[in-house]
Amino acid sequence: MPELMPHWLTKQAELSPNKTAIELPDGTEVSFLELKRRSQLFAEKLFSIGIRKGAKVGIFSANHVDMVIALHGLSYLGAVAVMLNIRLTDKEVHYQIRDADVSVILTQNKQSSFHVPTYTFNDIEALEGQPAELINEIDLDAIFTIIYTSGTTGFPKGVMHTYGNHWWSAVSSMLNLGLNQHDKWLVTLPIFHVGGLSILLKSVIYGMPVYLMEKYDKQQVHQAIMSSGVTIVSVVTLMVRELIDQLGENSYPESFRCMLLGGGPAPKALLEKAKEKNVPIYQTYGMTETSSQIVTLSPGDALERIGSSGKPLFPAQLKIDAEKGSIGEILVKGPMVTQGYYNKVEATDKALTNGWLSTGDLGYTDGEGFLYVVDRRKDLIISGGENIYPTEIESVLSGMEGIREAGVTGREDIKWGQVPVAFVVLDDETLTPEKILQYAAENLASYKLPKEIHFIDQLPRNASNKLVRNRLTSLLS
Repeated sequence: MPELMPHWLTKQAELSPNKTAIELPDGTEVSFLELKRRSQLFAEKLFSIGIRKGAKVGIFSANHVDMVIALHGLSYLGAVAVMLNIRLTDKEVHYQIRDADVSVILTQNKQSSFHVPTYTFNDIEALEGQPAELINEIDLDAIFTIIYTSGTTGFPKGVMHTYGNHWWSAVSSMLNLGLNQHDKWLVTLPIFHVGGLSILLKSVIYGMPVYLMEKYDKQQVHQAIMSSGVTIVSVVTLMVRELIDQLGENSYPESFRCMLLGGGPAPKALLEKAKEKNVPIYQTYGMTETSSQIVTLSPGDALERIGSSGKPLFPAQLKIDAEKGSIGEILVKGPMVTQGYYNKVEATDKALTNGWLSTGDLGYTDGEGFLYVVDRRKDLIISGGENIYPTEIESVLSGMEGIREAGVTGREDIKWGQVPVAFVVLDDETLTPEKILQYAAENLASYKLPKEIHFIDQLPRNASNKLVRNRLTSLLS
């Protein structure tokens, strides 16, 4: 029997009709009742263009109220939202559209290159709605969203999230951080990433307002914390560094209780600086496959366990594939962990064994069970919170005429945390770094472009002829 519960937004609109669901920097507020009304109306208009239960609908948008309405509208029809990263190239987005069997795309602005029916949010709003049997009860086993992650091979895979995955992600976070009646969570992370999306779903489950920003702006975030009642903000390392600088000699209000830090381990010096200024940073560990955080420091440990990501949230489990106290692969299990990758049976079977997810990340636990992440997936580059996989860049560079082979590694960067750097073996000595970067820009998102191109006679390889990336890193020094 399916496990059912009332639709989250409908239930919250009944419990807290006049409470603010979404607040914008310009002062605009949307109540839970208004959000429900507009989402259901949007669902009826989607129904009029043929969107039915199970349909895969792409959402291609920056953070926006209309994006939130579209997401909830799809949930009222039982359709699946495929969250598309607007920073990707056309080629990258086209792959995801085909792979996920997307039939319709909803966008913030006009798009003409997707080769499937595409509507702006305003296009849908202008339609006449058609009476539809909207969903009143959520099936926790039903797929709600698909978000793509490149994986360690660099080939994109669509991570399927059920309503149950999102529900338990929200509940487990609340059981760790607690829930204050005055909480207001700032959303500046992209909603097309699971970190941003998860906050929107926490909002309707908790009955908590979110302060929604289209994109990160350090001055706006600072001002929202100082004077708009924001109590929690999800951040990456770059944001922490800039916000602490923005804070200067001032202090945050006592009501501000949490910076939830994800996107990769933060430098210890930065965390110690935050501690000196009494900035409450809780490190987390998670991934798209775990529907956001699955390991997080608790309030009582945040300032005492610098460098640790904490303990697995209730009811998640964690183990290290190594001898006790040794570094090994991090394995996690729990109801927030994905059931697998869309149309990727082999990849799913490789990643999941008896419910345990092989993360590919390396870490260890101390004697008290606190997790310390040593490497975010071997060779993974995390730049400003975005995952960059060297193999993907290498594949593109190696496809350029005149390049024999390429190796990519990460270089530490004071602003972004890390940036990609490429080492290239040439067949054509007339190629310049500028020509190579121009070629790469046609095939890769801007944040994936190498920040340096180094020419080299041969790449370092081991006896099995595999590229040894840590030797590339040593060449940088």
